[in-house]
Amino acid sequence: MTALDAAKSGSFKIGNEFDVNRLGFGAMRITGDGIWGEPKDRTEAIRTLKRLPEIGVNFIDTADSYGPDVSEKLIHMALHPYKDLLVATKGGLERPGPNNWVPSGRPEYLVADLRRQISSCRTTNSLHCMKPAKGTLRVDPPKLPAENRGHPIWMPISQ
Repeated sequence: MTALDAAKSGSFKIGNEFDVNRLGFGAMRITGDGIWGEPKDRTEAIRTLKRLPEIGVNFIDTADSYGPDVSEKLIHMALHPYKDLLVATKGGLERPGPNNWVPSGRPEYLVADLRRQISSCRTTNSLHCMKPAKGTLRVDPPKLPAENRGHPIWMPISQ
């Protein structure tokens, strides 16, 4: 049997700073039904996440709306500190219930969401965008946890 190795998919840079393998992990489905609440088998979700670095996955896509907050918490529990791993998380969609997504561009929500999500200097945050948009915004916020001070946060716009 051939060993799994995400590096065989090739790599690219994010923000001219982080090399990530093209084969990453989308963490939307490690939550409960309707992308809502805890997964049916939390132990298996954690085991799956812990396996990612072993198979060369160094990029994880998540969002505060997955669960909500469940996906990010499971990733943090399984993999923090994020050695050689980039966790890309998104904000801008609030969740009043299962399978229900409500756009929210309120500045107080977005700023609070950014501060809550940043727990490692190997994290990027993007904004779910309802209108066609492209680009990357580099943000150097002054009030982050000590481990982030001096490290930029890349904020691509996600559609």
